[in-house]
Amino acid sequence: MIDASKLRVLVVTRNMPPLWGGMEQLNWHMVDELAKRTSVCVVGPDGSTEGIPDGAKVLEVSLQPLPWFLLNASAKAIKLARDWRPNIVVSGSGLTAPIAEWAARASGAKSAAYVHGLDVAVDNALYRKLWIPSLRRMDCIVANSQATAQLAETAGVDPAKIKIVHPGVVIPNHPMNGDVVANLRLEKKWGKRPLLLSVGRLTSRKGLREFVVEVLPKILERRPDALLVVAGGPPTNSLHAKTQTMESIREAAAKAGVADHLEFVGVITDRAKLASIYQAADVHVFPVRDIPNDPEGFGMVAIEAAAHGLPTVAYATGGVIDAVAEGVSGHLVPFGNSAAFADAVLALLAHPLPSEGIKAFAERFDWGHFGDKISAVLFGGQVNDGH
Repeated sequence: MIDASKLRVLVVTRNMPPLWGGMEQLNWHMVDELAKRTSVCVVGPDGSTEGIPDGAKVLEVSLQPLPWFLLNASAKAIKLARDWRPNIVVSGSGLTAPIAEWAARASGAKSAAYVHGLDVAVDNALYRKLWIPSLRRMDCIVANSQATAQLAETAGVDPAKIKIVHPGVVIPNHPMNGDVVANLRLEKKWGKRPLLLSVGRLTSRKGLREFVVEVLPKILERRPDALLVVAGGPPTNSLHAKTQTMESIREAAAKAGVADHLEFVGVITDRAKLASIYQAADVHVFPVRDIPNDPEGFGMVAIEAAAHGLPTVAYATGGVIDAVAEGVSGHLVPFGNSAAFADAVLALLAHPLPSEGIKAFAERFDWGHFGDKISAVLFGGQVNDGH
């Protein structure tokens, strides 16, 4: 048993709230879980102090421009490491790996990086020349999926240094009142229509525009009353994501003759409101594209959907394979097979999977389990969390 009172963790990341996305959620929860077990300090972006998990402290750095963030974060992390003497310095993504490496060297600490997929595979000559070698020199690389672990190994990271810890999910404490869901359908005038739900940023990789052209018409042939509800918006402060605008998706839907079966509800950060939409839906669709050098590292939204008993249909690409249990929490279909995707959605509408099994799958990803796993990987044993 390791005494947590003697452990100090320095986390360096650009991806923390108030930025919002899968990587930001992951880093917030990683800090939260580590702070329950160790002393944690974060070098992060402006605004991250507000809402930081209890027990953690933050040194903020201006987010823009990117070179300034990297230089300023480096200076603050190295000084803090020398003064505070952390046991381990953790990079929240590949982007800040060199900073974590330098801070670790300055203090004699171990170094680690949590990688998400794109931060290993990005096709940028400067990044691959300077950042990837830093990942290779890390004492530990934590990958969010089997696919990301393979990308790290392909990039030259020693396989012995690579550990897989899947991102987690917030498990609802109790079932939502059915009246809330009924009132939402009434308010939105959705009635009893079959609802397909897409949640997430509108990027090229997420493939929503392709879905409304290639898959949605096939679904409507047999379920003409179906509606696709989109909760999300274009990415902000993203370094690599290519946007699919709402206008371009609407235009594509109009050309495909399905515009009346598409509704955008915007970005939803209120957890209770998002939970009500998950529970009002019938199928979560996740048509992630297989794009070279732009992988989907995991697929946290599929786990979030499962936590609310909502099954997912997704293309079997990248780390999505780790996030959907075939026949248990949904269905995986070969990438590009739009007919198979439509058939899988229609099958779930006709014969829903048992919600108990879907939720049981999600419970394996509870953030508490994530905390135990990430702590064991970083410290080589079970830390004392006071329980």
